[in-house]
Amino acid sequence: MSSQIFERSFIDRVLTSITTAALLLTLTSCAAQQSQSNTLVVDSSNDGNNSPEVKTQVLRVGFISSDSKVPVGPEGWALKKGKLTPALQGLGIEEIQFLPFSGGPALNESLVSGQLDMGLYGDTPALVGRAAGIPTRLINQTRVGQNAWLLTRQNGPRSVAELKGQKIGVARGTYLHRYLMGLLDQEGLTEDVTVVQLPAADARAAIERGDIAAYPFAMGAGAILMSQGFPSIDQAKDHRGLVGTGVSVATEDILSRHPELPRQWNQVRQTALQDIKANSEEFYQFVAEASGDVPIAIAKESYPLDLYPTEPFTPEGLELLNSTKQFLADQKLLRSDFDIKDWQLPNQ
Repeated sequence: MSSQIFERSFIDRVLTSITTAALLLTLTSCAAQQSQSNTLVVDSSNDGNNSPEVKTQVLRVGFISSDSKVPVGPEGWALKKGKLTPALQGLGIEEIQFLPFSGGPALNESLVSGQLDMGLYGDTPALVGRAAGIPTRLINQTRVGQNAWLLTRQNGPRSVAELKGQKIGVARGTYLHRYLMGLLDQEGLTEDVTVVQLPAADARAAIERGDIAAYPFAMGAGAILMSQGFPSIDQAKDHRGLVGTGVSVATEDILSRHPELPRQWNQVRQTALQDIKANSEEFYQFVAEASGDVPIAIAKESYPLDLYPTEPFTPEGLELLNSTKQFLADQKLLRSDFDIKDWQLPNQ
């Protein structure tokens, strides 16, 4: 089975699931409203005003992680420094819950079901979700230039060309997935390898057993495994257009209740980034600890400071985002077409 056919089959199943969930959203709105009521404290003595006053709200933010309990970046740094929650209290938000997810598809499902208000994740699942009808708006790009490491085992393939006829694992629906499919397309191997779904947590053992010939690993994990002797036969940073970007999205529901949220969020993120650059060694200590006590050198290699843009959107970031969207469209992996400008909120 070619990787392209296998890929389309998988995306069709994912998008069908997401679209079905979206169609059921109306039926589950009562349950979602009940869930929201559990995070709101309402003052019933509204001085004659028929609209209840929101006293407290929990902002639920999903992010991608295998180890960390907070995002590795300005958002997590702002929380650690006690700056994030106070910055949002003027909006009526008194608590922020960061909820880790193993991958973008699972985070998309939680956005659909109303279990999340925001999501911080890779461009590929965010684009797929938007094309499937998930009601989100793009409020910034968290990272621009995410690297990926295509690793193999000792005495395994020594080049991408040697992957011909072999099996490659990947966590589908991630920026790593887009990188891998783009790489295979560039190398003319799309029809000559088999791509199989494999969680990142199972990838190392699968490589060591010889179940797969290679696997693309994300920031953190890729650098760590290279230091442990797993050879790298390719990296995303060596290919124009194949590095990933991270995005922040907010549901239209939370924005209807808190239209100032993007502006406040981006302001505190920008302040946190300025502090990070002024205290980079302390930041990398935080990154190392949050990533499971990895060596500082690994933290620096995985999360260079120029990974984090100083503005919500940059020309380079938007070019990469549009390139990824075009690739997905060309491969017929988007349920519908849309203009990123219509999805994107203006710089705030």
